[in-house]
Amino acid sequence: MTEKRCAVGFKWRLGMVAGALASLAWTGMSSAQAQPFPDKPVRLVVPFTPGGSTDVLGRLVARKLSEVLGQSVVVENKPGAGTIVGADFVAKSAPDGYTLLLSGNSTFSVNAVTYSRLPYDPIKSFDAIGYVGSTALILLANPAVKASTLPQLVEEVKAKPGGMSYGSFGAGTTSQFAGEMIKAATGMDLLHVPYKGSSPAMSDLIGNQIPLTVDTVVAAVPQVKAGKVKALAVTSAARSQLLPQVPTVAESGYPSVVFSTTFVIVAPKGVPAPVRQTLEAAVATAMKDAKLQQGMIANGFEPEYAPASEYRPRVMADIDRLRKIAQAANIRAD
Repeated sequence: MTEKRCAVGFKWRLGMVAGALASLAWTGMSSAQAQPFPDKPVRLVVPFTPGGSTDVLGRLVARKLSEVLGQSVVVENKPGAGTIVGADFVAKSAPDGYTLLLSGNSTFSVNAVTYSRLPYDPIKSFDAIGYVGSTALILLANPAVKASTLPQLVEEVKAKPGGMSYGSFGAGTTSQFAGEMIKAATGMDLLHVPYKGSSPAMSDLIGNQIPLTVDTVVAAVPQVKAGKVKALAVTSAARSQLLPQVPTVAESGYPSVVFSTTFVIVAPKGVPAPVRQTLEAAVATAMKDAKLQQGMIANGFEPEYAPASEYRPRVMADIDRLRKIAQAANIRAD
């Protein structure tokens, strides 16, 4: 009888211990699940080198997001292969909301139509968080070119045997796409000359080694204000706040040419809904900040917030439009 009581008592105590351990485990799991996001620094990958225009934008946005989230948002530069290195890194990162990507059309639409194969899919590999802004491209001329407006340039080029050449900051870049859009719309005979970056193209434009280039407003402003190059037209829908005196290509008589580099923050596909919603709300709140907007404008960006829901239709429409241009102009990056 005593042995039976002992056995029953032992089993009862064992059950109590097991129950207590299970309760502790559940409490620990519930506590971990209830841990508010973010509880550690968030990484914002910029697929360009430090000091470039997109890097500047990334640091401006990251600073404000840090305030909104109450946690550090750290910019990490991962340049290479036309933004492919950085985009692929983020696409393959854990979808926990702690690794984000800030990039523009180069990553999400230009690469999709200029590379035969990509290690990521612009739609299937990412969850959009929100658009933060844009920057225009601009048609520039060396002072030796007589024209001071786009209509004047059209007349000058059409009267010149063999036409003119224009430089871009690389084959298969937004710069070339904008140049080819202008070429097709105006009927000008323009020969594309790709450079390895904006700086060498600008140097040759200033040095009169090439008569025309298409560059970003960010890169153009100092040279335009110094009188070293002439600004003929911007490709955006509205005039740049940094160069309000320069008309758009559409205002100049070619309404089909509207093209800007838009910047969006995305996360790896599969981020939990509560985390994604927190990030989306943080970006929306950050973009309302007047100081951030002023900083963006001062650096050549137009603050233009748009929600994550616009990502898919925008990218699909952009890919469709750019594919037609790439096919017509035989634009390839590989």
